Amino acid sequence: MNSTLIPSRRILLEALILVLVAASAGLSLNYTMVMKAFTGQNVIAVTQVSPANPAQQFPVPVDYEEIDDLLAAGHIFLDARDHHLYVEAHLPGAISLPLGDVDKLLAEFSTKFPQETSFIIYCNGFGCPDSFDLGVRLLAEGYVDIKVYEGGFPEWRDRGRLLESGGAL
Repeated sequence: MNSTLIPSRRILLEALILVLVAASAGLSLNYTMVMKAFTGQNVIAVTQVSPANPAQQFPVPVDYEEIDDLLAAGHIFLDARDHHLYVEAHLPGAISLPLGDVDKLLAEFSTKFPQETSFIIYCNGFGCPDSFDLGVRLLAEGYVDIKVYEGGFPEWRDRGRLLESGGAL
């Protein structure tokens, strides 16, 4: 009976060693990315591709530390979350353009905001794709200065920054 347990224990030990070696190698090769993820920073740097091919452009991610300078330069917050969340609370001066309603709202939005308008799009923080997807859509519609605040509403709120409530579409 002990002879059958010993090979099983050995196999488990070898498997554990393999897992630990693989995890160590993975963490050492991706140390910078892992540390950025744990501190809430952008993990993947997305940049704009050549303006010669607008269909391949992506919104530029911005960090919390860049927001105040962008707002001072004239950028406008654009809230990609569902409208009921926008009404409850949103970043100061934000415009509501929910990703789920963009098809029906885009024509009116385009008449109010020319394609040269600079936007900072946000949604429900890291892991929320709505701001990025809305940015891609606006770039495809001809807007030229689209940035995405990946920390979004949760990071802004958690840092104790001013929030507003109410508002129409």
